[in-house]
Amino acid sequence: MEIRNVIIIGGGPAGLSAALYTARAGLKPLVLAGSPPGGQLMLTTEVENFPGYEEIMGPDLIQTLRKQVLKFGTEILDDNVKEIVTSSHPFTIKTHKTEYSTKAVIIATGAQAMWLGLESETRLRGKGVSACATCDGFFFKNKIVAVVGGGDTAMEEAQTLAKFAKKVYLIHRKDSFRASKIMQVRVRENPKIEIIMNTSITKVLGEQKVEGVELVVSHQPSAVSRLKLDGVFIAIGHKPDTAVFKDTILLDKKGYIVTSAVAALDIAKNIPRPDGVMFDYTYQSMTSVPGVFAAGDCVDHTYRQAGTAAGMGIASALDIERWIEKKEVI
Repeated sequence: MEIRNVIIIGGGPAGLSAALYTARAGLKPLVLAGSPPGGQLMLTTEVENFPGYEEIMGPDLIQTLRKQVLKFGTEILDDNVKEIVTSSHPFTIKTHKTEYSTKAVIIATGAQAMWLGLESETRLRGKGVSACATCDGFFFKNKIVAVVGGGDTAMEEAQTLAKFAKKVYLIHRKDSFRASKIMQVRVRENPKIEIIMNTSITKVLGEQKVEGVELVVSHQPSAVSRLKLDGVFIAIGHKPDTAVFKDTILLDKKGYIVTSAVAALDIAKNIPRPDGVMFDYTYQSMTSVPGVFAAGDCVDHTYRQAGTAAGMGIASALDIERWIEKKEVI
């Protein structure tokens, strides 16, 4: 079996940026982009905050990145990984179609926003339904929008939207927030934000775009009302696509991959890590397994932007280039 220099798992901005740099370094990367490939950008309509583009559709941005990495000799396969074996080196990566042998791995599988699970929500995604105020808030200048959620993320989204929107409703299904006290104070003191507690969205209204929502009071299914809106932002959390790696590398309690950079921050915060887990702090993007690196939203639960994911992908590529060079010299 041919031994690859590097296999990149994930075909979003982190994975493709890593592919660009490793390809230009002559490492001939293989990208296992997933099926369907492209990550969250494939569900995004207009992108105005990716450097170099005044405006581009999410799927078009992915296609542009793919075209660029192919130019430099990257191989891309739209296949999903089902297992990674790191007990011996070179590593073995198994997909649903075949298996590969590789000196090093970059995991860039991203994360997915958690949704309410409504048919109307899915149908209007990208047409007024969003999971990212930083990405889409600008499109709702002087509009009326709602944020769904009760944690710090929902509070942050509401405050971000209040900079653009005329009115922001914060809708939470429970009678208390789980967000930090300081975040709650900031939201309650913002004159543009109105809080609606003990209430759930049962339907997003509109055919071609969001026109409102149908609400029901908790524990009172007959208490149905409607609220006119221009946009709905779901902020009930994100889930990293890392389940396949849970028995291979160290993940945090939410499933995000712990890299050496994250581990160093944890030490600074006095957050303990499991006994016996070691990190090589020479390479900030390396995971708990030497030779396995990670980048993008599967690591980052703070920023979650295409631009930051791309930057992390580049950093992991530079790390992996140095690691392979050092290992082969030794």
